[in-house]
Amino acid sequence: MEKNVKLLTIGQFAALHGINKKTLMWYDEIGLFHPAFINPENGYRYYNYHQSPILETILLLRELDVSIHEIQTFMKNRSAQNLKRLLEEKSADLKLQILHLQALEKTITNHCKNMDTLLTIDLSEITIVEKEKQYLITVDIDKNTPFEKEVEMVTAETARYHLERLHDASYGSMIPVDSLKKGNFDHYTKLFIQIPSLTNKKGLHIQPKGNYIRAFHKGRWDQLPLRYEAILTYARSQNLTLTGFSYEKGINEIVIDQVEDYIVQIEIPILEGI
Repeated sequence: MEKNVKLLTIGQFAALHGINKKTLMWYDEIGLFHPAFINPENGYRYYNYHQSPILETILLLRELDVSIHEIQTFMKNRSAQNLKRLLEEKSADLKLQILHLQALEKTITNHCKNMDTLLTIDLSEITIVEKEKQYLITVDIDKNTPFEKEVEMVTAETARYHLERLHDASYGSMIPVDSLKKGNFDHYTKLFIQIPSLTNKKGLHIQPKGNYIRAFHKGRWDQLPLRYEAILTYARSQNLTLTGFSYEKGINEIVIDQVEDYIVQIEIPILEGI
């Protein structure tokens, strides 16, 4: 050891790097990172500032969830090539985590919007809202599709698009407008899943951008046709032409205990230029 090199106590060195000195003692014990000098008389550990970049690299790798074993292997074979390989692997993992967090942020934002809606809506009101284009994953169903089959198809689609948890998506059901006009208010033909930040949109159903009639229904499902009749009456009174599908989704499942309190949001595109 050079006499002119300034040594730091274990407490000083730990404080410099924002860690507990017990961490440095443990790194020493497992052979990962040794002090520059140990006083043979009292066993006190000392470090020098030349060791800071090495410790910071170890701390960075730990923050990137590199295992102790992997770091030990790297420390025994330190090289630019090995460090580059480790960092590139973790960079790829980090990008996936960022994408997941961004999707999670969108999920939280959507939940907050739903809660704002719950706190402010007039359930008797029918309004016109403007919506951006959305891409939806859909599965085809009919009145004879068993519930178990519906669950199986939704599960398969979520796996296909690498959806980790259903809280990352909103989902609901669709009825063709043509069926509504004929009074077939239970003619559900599709289930939909909307996933934030989908990278592959090929083959997905497009919920078009534009104006929509929006209404809500609270309570028993067998009363839902009455709400659709009110929507159709409203559309006729406003000279509005409905098109495409009606998109239904629940907006308060996570805050209710009784099915009678369930609120369905209904949105139906308005044909423009008529």
